[in-house]
Amino acid sequence: MNNIFKKKISIAGRAIGSDSPPYVIAEMSANHNGDIRNALRIIDAAKLSGADAVKIQTYRPDTITLKSNNPAFMIEKGLWAGRNLYDLYEEAHLPWEWHGKLFSYARDVGITIFSSPFDSTAVDLLEDLNAPAYKIASFEMIDLPLIKYVASTKKPLIISTGMANSEEITEAIDAASSAGCTELVLLHCVSGYPTLSSDYNLRTMQDMGLRFNVMTGLSDHTLDNLTALTSVALGAVVIEKHVTLDRSRGGPDDSFSLEPPELEKLCVDSLRAWEALGKVDYGLKSGEKESLLHRRSLYFVESLAAGSVITSKSIKSVRPGNGMLPKFFDYVVGQTLKSSVSYGDPVLEELLYCPPTKKSL
Repeated sequence: MNNIFKKKISIAGRAIGSDSPPYVIAEMSANHNGDIRNALRIIDAAKLSGADAVKIQTYRPDTITLKSNNPAFMIEKGLWAGRNLYDLYEEAHLPWEWHGKLFSYARDVGITIFSSPFDSTAVDLLEDLNAPAYKIASFEMIDLPLIKYVASTKKPLIISTGMANSEEITEAIDAASSAGCTELVLLHCVSGYPTLSSDYNLRTMQDMGLRFNVMTGLSDHTLDNLTALTSVALGAVVIEKHVTLDRSRGGPDDSFSLEPPELEKLCVDSLRAWEALGKVDYGLKSGEKESLLHRRSLYFVESLAAGSVITSKSIKSVRPGNGMLPKFFDYVVGQTLKSSVSYGDPVLEELLYCPPTKKSL
């Protein structure tokens, strides 16, 4: 199933896959708080923190909801309780006239920028700006026509899977592949704001990769970096976290977002976690060479003349590691010495008339 999807992709020249460091996305979301200067500063902060990309969201209130005060359009619980959907999105949206400047600025400072489009007109705008990739938000992953429209651009596609069951994920994947997408990453996500680490069940991310035969990552809404770093150990190739200049500013998404120093720590620590995974290697590591001298080996614990027969009381397994390996203890016992030895001398093959071979053990 879905063997068309590549196991290594790139966005703006940055490789993404299991043999590359995790791709860290700084999600701006509504944290510009209606001021383009904040948006530009978040781009700066993402760059300085070491993030690979900054992501925005492209919608207008009329492309995401209806202007209505009917109960269905009112938010009852959570951070935005009591708000009308239209008014909330009016406050939170990033004006379309900002997009060109933000794309240009990000490219000038040297950080990748792309977006989550919420309808086809948003995709058209982003195509005009030559967006290098696209992200489908969790709430839109059941919008299969939107997924197909985005996938038709043939650009890398990241899909968040918050709230989705296995059947819905399958439908989203099939929609993407049917429209020509070959570069896909699924992000395990819990659509709670914020979310407890215990709700993430990160083994689901691993299962998702095996079940759907795609690369996986994490869209993390917890308040710290622990869940994201744990996901790296489980194979996440992409990490997305909301980022703000100041959590206390009171914007719609500020309270569950990372501040710049926390984003920088995520970037540093996720790289270290990935480096620690390394590869399967049972060989001697560079930091172990000197330690070899401090392993155990066989030493003489009594002085013996040439021609003496070595007994079990003549030798002992001790540190350091200059003598024969302890596994040769029984072989050495009963051997005749070619030359004399003193207490504290290592047991060496050249002292024996019959040095061991591979068949000796």
